[in-house]
Amino acid sequence: MNKPLDAALSREIALQIKSKEKDSFNKSYKAALLLEGSMYVQGFLVVDGKPYTPIEHSWVELDDRLVDPTRLQQGDNVQERYYFPAQRLSVEELKAAVEEAKEDYPDDPPLPVYGEAPYEYYGDVMLGGKEYKDAHEQALVKCRELNKPKIKKETN
Repeated sequence: MNKPLDAALSREIALQIKSKEKDSFNKSYKAALLLEGSMYVQGFLVVDGKPYTPIEHSWVELDDRLVDPTRLQQGDNVQERYYFPAQRLSVEELKAAVEEAKEDYPDDPPLPVYGEAPYEYYGDVMLGGKEYKDAHEQALVKCRELNKPKIKKETN
């Protein structure tokens, strides 16, 4: 079961971060550092309408709710948002993964974190393990449900 999105806390954290970047991974990283007891989550976001496909996304999860410091700034309707988690990292695991990525791949951004190989294909990209593929498939089903073609009624 999905936890509810805390829109007020999401806006408050977004203002505290003061980041102009649109990258959900970096914003969620910063939010996780600010929120005690939080989990950094990577997966997919589905919204009703454009882009009509799952969006690779990151957010923060607390015991009883979600915090998304990215999407609310972009004006999405809170009720039309569905999250499909693929990977959860504690703040300690997240910090370690970012440090390791910076050391191993200094020319590449350290986020997102994809875990251990072997990776599987989902969509047009090969990133993440089976949990990413499963989350992507669930998100695709929701996209199709939300974005069914409109059938024009014939008038006589």
